[in-house]
Amino acid sequence: MAQVEPRTERSQDGVQARLTEVTRAQVKVAEVYQERCTGAVQRYVDAVKAASAPWQERTAHPMGPLDLWRDASAYWLDFTQRSILFWDTLRQRGNNWLEHEKAGKPPLLDFDWEMVADARTFERPANYALVQITPPDGIKTDPANRPFVVIDPRAGHGPGIGGFKQDSQVGVALKAGHPVYCVIFFPEPEPGQTLADVSRAEAEFLRIVGERHPKTRKPVVVGNCQGGWASMLLGALEPDLVGPIVINGAPMSYWAGNDGENPMRYAGGMLGGTWPALLASDLGAGTFDGAYLVENFESLNPANTYFDKYYNLFSKIDTEPERFLEFERWWGGFFLMGRQEIKWIVENLFVGNNLADGDAEWSEGCAFDLRAIQSPIILFASLGDNITPPQQAFNWVADLYPTTEALKANGQVIVGLMHKSVGHLGIFVSGAVAKREHTQIVDLIEYIEHLPPGLYGMQFEETKTNGSVHYDVLLTERRVEDLQILQKYGRKDEGPFKVVEKTSETLASAYESFVHPFVAPMVTPAAAKTARALNPQRAQRWAVSDLNPFLWPLKGMADMTRANRAPRDNEGPMAAMEHWMAAVTSASWDLYRDLRDASVENTFFRIYGPASVGMAGEDEGGVADEPSGMRNAPLVKEALTHIEDGDRTKGMVRAALLLMKAGTGRRRLSAMKRARDLVGKDIGLLDMSMEAARGIIREQSYIVDLEPVKALMALPKLLRTPDDRRGLLDLLDRVERRIEANDKQVTLLGEIRRLLAEDGDGDGATGEPITVTSVKNPPEVRPETMVKQGSNRRSGGTRRTRATP
Repeated sequence: MAQVEPRTERSQDGVQARLTEVTRAQVKVAEVYQERCTGAVQRYVDAVKAASAPWQERTAHPMGPLDLWRDASAYWLDFTQRSILFWDTLRQRGNNWLEHEKAGKPPLLDFDWEMVADARTFERPANYALVQITPPDGIKTDPANRPFVVIDPRAGHGPGIGGFKQDSQVGVALKAGHPVYCVIFFPEPEPGQTLADVSRAEAEFLRIVGERHPKTRKPVVVGNCQGGWASMLLGALEPDLVGPIVINGAPMSYWAGNDGENPMRYAGGMLGGTWPALLASDLGAGTFDGAYLVENFESLNPANTYFDKYYNLFSKIDTEPERFLEFERWWGGFFLMGRQEIKWIVENLFVGNNLADGDAEWSEGCAFDLRAIQSPIILFASLGDNITPPQQAFNWVADLYPTTEALKANGQVIVGLMHKSVGHLGIFVSGAVAKREHTQIVDLIEYIEHLPPGLYGMQFEETKTNGSVHYDVLLTERRVEDLQILQKYGRKDEGPFKVVEKTSETLASAYESFVHPFVAPMVTPAAAKTARALNPQRAQRWAVSDLNPFLWPLKGMADMTRANRAPRDNEGPMAAMEHWMAAVTSASWDLYRDLRDASVENTFFRIYGPASVGMAGEDEGGVADEPSGMRNAPLVKEALTHIEDGDRTKGMVRAALLLMKAGTGRRRLSAMKRARDLVGKDIGLLDMSMEAARGIIREQSYIVDLEPVKALMALPKLLRTPDDRRGLLDLLDRVERRIEANDKQVTLLGEIRRLLAEDGDGDGATGEPITVTSVKNPPEVRPETMVKQGSNRRSGGTRRTRATP
């Protein structure tokens, strides 16, 4: 008994500690909820005050009765005409929807295209196809240029968002002379289709593209939203087929986000996990209706869904209909998924968050491992995106690679680009984003593969000359640890989602055992089709179309109104009243949204929070695996055994990396272009395959990062002949004349010149012992201090001083 009592006391202490932690967490949740509600009300009050200010200014200068009558008469005539034109625009939207449905919902690309491969004919069929974009008049593409393959999201809508406009991802790549392919999909899945079948089909598409362009580098894969994680799955499944991967607004780490900013991440927990998607699939006779996903997106911003977008059309009825109808053609195209597809997506991504953990299986016992991706990755996210917040776009990097050293040890290059304000759809459809961000991404692609492994931040420098705007890309090396800046609570708030996952598994298992066998046989395909037609997303379109006989006179009324359109006064008191009412209505919807989201978030953490604290306590009892050092990684260990081995190309690459290490950690695209034009052919990387070139850069970057002193000292062994040395010295002279080197780089240039000049026979075995300024005593010098000493020296100097660690 004496031995048991201490254990009992420790157990009681542990329980007490957990209860205390639960109490603190609940208090914090209550405080956050109160702050959010108070903030929501204050924002509403401020919005109403801002909307009332112009009205109050106008009432301060009263008008006479006759002027008021004239203003009211003109306003109501304009209001009536706008109302007729507004409803006629909605009628046109309905007709466009019906025509698109009858046509089989073809992709809404703003470019002509031709079919290349149809995956419905593959051994494992999938409702996907590969098409090649036909360049419009005035634009020529070169088959010898690297092709681009755009994968659009299958998240309720149809394909085409990547080429929705001329100023788009497709348009930008075409203007740069690249052949462009798009991966499209059809409205209904093939029987028994799975996500593995889709990935295999997309891999076959890339194989076909590679065969059509055998003399170019691997195709660039551009993935939008859920097409982004599809691109990453493809890169993990077939890394030898994929070139650089660009993922735009792509959710990869689904539990991530911040309170008060990302309400969509709570949906899985509030709905109970996977089982609602399974029920919806059973009610659809084995297919999941994409309209449900669209409803989820629209619920995020009810002000826009139910008022703002329609009032914007109403208030700008003379100019807005064309843009409104163009977008609604895509937004209203609802596509279906198979039951197994949506189950995999919800289980592994939305609820399970298994992709970054390496637990997302594409077949039994075989999981997607994102660390298998060999290609550089560009991540594009936005702070204004409430569907895929930056945390969901970037956190998977920290999940896979806890440290910067782990990222580099795997040889991975990741470039992150963050927009300050554009919304989720703006990432894909905004013409301004296409002209700046996507244009610069396409420009960077040809240079990104020559970057050393690491994480880089991408920024733009804007200059104006003669009225035209020019952009330059600035790459700054970052650390994986810096991603923590995106989090409020160091990701501790992700704990409850683990409880959601367990709860979802239990409820889904119960549903499959006790409900599915009874519901599924009761729903026929015909009944499911009728239910889909009555879905509010579809009903609001066909009900306001020429199918409705009550609207038949509307077209004639609209034509008459356009022919007799009265001039509009947008400054009168009645117009001011309209603007005030619109602003207050929109603010009221925002108040509802903020209070709703705060309540959902509060409920979520109160339900799942206490259990997650207990789970965290259990996890703390385990022994965490010690992270292995970068030097122990196979690629790094192999590279460090070849410090003194190499040829002219490796020597020149090593010298370039040493100079970069001595720099600011920033690389400008314009400077990279100049350097390639100046010395690219001399180094030799451009004449070899991209795999071989990246292998050399990766190997030499490991050597320079971990053994910079030895790397510098061994340069003469890599440049054995006088011609090789003269070639490097000549190259350095040319580069120095064209770039602005800092003091450390100037000093290092002098060290390299003297080192190569003194080692007369090229093997370092004869002549006076070499005493290089920054490596005087290698055992005493830490690698990170290399090229930080002697900043007062200049190129070509022979002064030698002892380095200070």
